[in-house]
Order: sequence, then C-alpha cells, then structure tokens
Amino acid sequence: MRVAVVSLGCPKNLIDSEKICAHLAEGGCLVGAPMDEADVIVVNTCGFLSAARDESLGVIAEALAHKRSGKAGRVVVAGCLVNRDAEDLYLTADGIDAIVSVNDRDDILRAVVGDERTTLISTPAGPASDTGRFRLTPRHTAYLRIAEGCSQKCTFCTIPAIRGPFRSKPPAGVLAEATELVADGAVELNIIAQDTTSYGMDLPDGTDLADLLSELDSLSGAAWIRLMYAYPLRFTSKVIDALAAAEHIVPYVDMPLQHIADGVLRRMGRGVTRSEVEDLLGRLRSRLPNVAIRTTFIVGFPGETDQEFTELLTFVEDFGFDAMGVFEFSPEEGTSAARLDRHVPAEVAAARAQQLMLAQQAVAFEANAQAVGQVIDVLVDRADNNGQCVGRHSGQAPEVDSVCILTSPAPVGAIIPAEVVGWDDYDLLVRPAADPS
Repeated sequence: MRVAVVSLGCPKNLIDSEKICAHLAEGGCLVGAPMDEADVIVVNTCGFLSAARDESLGVIAEALAHKRSGKAGRVVVAGCLVNRDAEDLYLTADGIDAIVSVNDRDDILRAVVGDERTTLISTPAGPASDTGRFRLTPRHTAYLRIAEGCSQKCTFCTIPAIRGPFRSKPPAGVLAEATELVADGAVELNIIAQDTTSYGMDLPDGTDLADLLSELDSLSGAAWIRLMYAYPLRFTSKVIDALAAAEHIVPYVDMPLQHIADGVLRRMGRGVTRSEVEDLLGRLRSRLPNVAIRTTFIVGFPGETDQEFTELLTFVEDFGFDAMGVFEFSPEEGTSAARLDRHVPAEVAAARAQQLMLAQQAVAFEANAQAVGQVIDVLVDRADNNGQCVGRHSGQAPEVDSVCILTSPAPVGAIIPAEVVGWDDYDLLVRPAADPS
C-alpha cells in the first residue's frame, strides 16, 4: 500500500508526522508516495490559527480530488484540526474516510488500512514516546520534544484546548530519545514543546528544565543543542546558569514575548510585566554575552492603542533582537480574546505588522554589516544541483531564521569554520575557512 503523508504546521506536528510514517512503515506500507500516486493520503493538519486551518482544508480538498478521480482509495485526516473541529470535519470536507486525533497518533495504521469510516478520538494521556521515528528532517538535525500540551492561560491561544494540559516527558525518556537521534546521525538537537520552560512542573522527582539541559549537555555526539519555545514566565536564573555553563547548548533562546506594553500583556493573560521581561532579557545578555534571542509579537490585539503599539515599536528598535516574527491578531473561536471588545481594524493591524518588521529589518541589516570579517562555525544544511551550499550558524534555528550562503562547496552535515564576507538581506555570505580563494 502506497501512502502519501502531508505534514502541516509546526515542528511539534512534524514529530507526530515522523511517528505516523514510522507506524505505517512498520505496518508494511510504502511511505513517501506523491499524492497523485498514493493508494491512501494522510494529511496531518494544523488547527492553531484560521489561516492554518484554511491551509489544512485546502490540502484535504486536494486529497479528496485525487480520491474522486480514482487515484487514491482513502483519505485520512489527522492532527490538530481533528482535535479542534472533529464534529464538523466529515461535513466540512465530504469524502474523508477516517479522522485521527493527536492523542491517537500511534493507532494511525488502523485508520489507513481499514475499509470503512474510522474515527479515533480519545482524551489526552501522558505524553507519548517519540522514539523510533521515520525522520523527515535532514539526518544531521532533529527536533527533540520534551513535553506535550500547555497549561498557560493566554487568552488568544487554542493549544490547551487542542493538545490538553502540560505533561512533561520523564527525563529518562527524553535522554533515550536524544541518544537515539544522535545515533541516527543528528549533530543538532532543537528542544521543543508548547512551553519548554515549564518542563518538570508536573514531575514527582523535582527535575526541572535546568537539570534536563545539564543532562543533555553531557550527551556524547550532540554538538549543538538549541532551546526553543521558552515561555518567559518560568525562565529561571537556574536555567540561565545551566545555559551559561553548558558546552554544547548553543547561546540561542527562542522566547515568544507577544507584546511589551503592560496593558496588552495583561489582556493577553501572559502573566508577566514589561519590567519582568526586561529584567529577564538583561540577565540573559549579562550571563551569555553572545546569546542570540529570537522572539515573536502579535499586533492588533483587541484594545491595542496607538500608544501601546508605539511602545512595542520603540522596544524592538532599542533592544535589537537577533530574529523576530510578527503575527496579526486572529480572533480564534473558543478563546476569551475573541470576545474582547475594541477590536483593531484589519488594515491597521496589517500596517502595524509591516512597520514592526521594517524596524526589525533595520536591526538585522545593521547586525549583518557588523558581522563581516568574523569567523563563525556553520552547520552545512544542504547543497543544490549547482553545488551551492546553504547552512546556519548557531544563532540560526532551522526553518524559522535566516541562513548562511556558502561561497564554495562543503560537506552537508558538517560544522565548519567560515568567514563572513558579505550579506544579502537577512542572509550572510560566508567563505569556508579552508577555501584558499
């Protein structure tokens, strides 16, 4: 049976897709067929924002078109959209043969090989093991999920309703998975969860994120370990100390701040104030002078005034983030933020997003200009058909950040020293240090 698996959404969903592929391969399926050559099409969906749901429904419609043409015999929909819209999904996209929630990922084979309508929806349990994955990332890099779900109370977010409350993986399980990934060729591990800094809050032995980071740092073979999805509320001094003392955990922190004005932070339910955020960022830069800090912000949140946006804009201009993403507020059904009054017009939110990104662009371009002449370590990610290689330095996470463009070929998967010789918009141009030219 030839199965096409389409993975949508974030790295956490990608790990679920890797486990789906593994279960199907172990069950005797040929995984990786194109949609137009597949007997069964599995769409692992994202349901976080309305734009993501629209994308998921578009891919489902494409899969159903292949089924109607006789090319595919079965369409299976899995993932977050099932958890969010299970009751309406069969009606919304007529022709779906099975739906599988995120909590039933490991039972995907039953939905694929069946010959009748199958609905697999169960309540969240302890976080499932992610060992034994059929990896979809390049062999040298992998995502390491340390927890599932979220228990934060952000008023704009649907994740707790979709993936359930926060559940930490046992430390031994995380280390076993990390060991397996390294043995499979990964030299870079990117630590993810909905909220990595809450790791351990539910563990009986008192293990926390700082303890886990120290354990992972001692793992043989992992050259780069990167911390992502770090919620600021529980980002303790102990975690900062662990980052500063680590040998293999790179000086990089992905910390979605969402806003800086106290009024907006309060309406968002973030649980932190501007002064607390600034104190945390200051301590990070003090203890890790070379740290790269990535963040995301939401503009157009209900009630966001011109003054509050100007406060955010000035903060971005003054702080100088190493990388930043901006989202326009999306009123998601079922969230308390969608019920707030004083909604910001869409055209105002769009203009604010553009203005904020232009401010960050100026910061990024200035940083790139100052980087010329430096020698940095670069992990080579890929080479195109013409031999041009693309990689990243330790301050660049896969998929979401800028890249390093190499001026001459280098081995994919290797970490090499390279001199920054120029820049092209957000990307750096680097020359491998061993290149005699």
